[in-house]
Amino acid sequence: MTTQGPGLHTHVLDTLGLEIAAGEHRPGQVLRTDELAQRFDVSRTVVREVVRVLESMHLVESRRRVGVTVQPTEAWNVYDPQVIRWRLAGADRPRQLRSLTVLRSAIEPVAAGLAARNATPEQCAALTECALGMVATSRGQQLEGYLEHDIAFHRIVLNASGNEMFARLGDVVAEVLAGRTHHQVMFEDPDPAAVTLHVRLAEAVREGDTVAAERLTKEIAVGALHELDVLAP
Repeated sequence: MTTQGPGLHTHVLDTLGLEIAAGEHRPGQVLRTDELAQRFDVSRTVVREVVRVLESMHLVESRRRVGVTVQPTEAWNVYDPQVIRWRLAGADRPRQLRSLTVLRSAIEPVAAGLAARNATPEQCAALTECALGMVATSRGQQLEGYLEHDIAFHRIVLNASGNEMFARLGDVVAEVLAGRTHHQVMFEDPDPAAVTLHVRLAEAVREGDTVAAERLTKEIAVGALHELDVLAP
């Protein structure tokens, strides 16, 4: 008897997503819905729902009389947060983290400069609060608490830029930061220099100093790349 439900949908989706991201199903390989239903002991309806999600991410392509074909990496929506999460869970994690961190280093300094020009008083206050939260959780191996403040900090910077394209990258940055923490690509306590840079960046945004905001964000990115060189060579 096959089973179905939200939990099963999530299980099948995560399993297949992780396998495709890890290269266990090669590009061009055809996955049969009936075989997937049998493997996971779920209905074909669940499999079709999962395939639709994977197809929306361009990981697979479903064609009648052909089946579900795994797509090459070049076709994937690599900005999709779930795709990022799956890729960071695999053996290619160091390269993925470096690629995503380089992306951040190209975008976030510009966003920070714009934030120094456009941030509202409420955004400045929230940014300062996040920076202080990072300071408060930067000792005593409170990485989950630190992560929460870190993600919120960078979301605010991107949103405060006033550029909707930058703002939409908030989920991408969140997955990168979460991936570093959850896959132990972080020191037991965050680098004190990085924490200080975040505090200074909040000050620069509040003071409307665009040059300092860009420079400090570049320094944060350089520090993150250095950590990867040490922890994920």
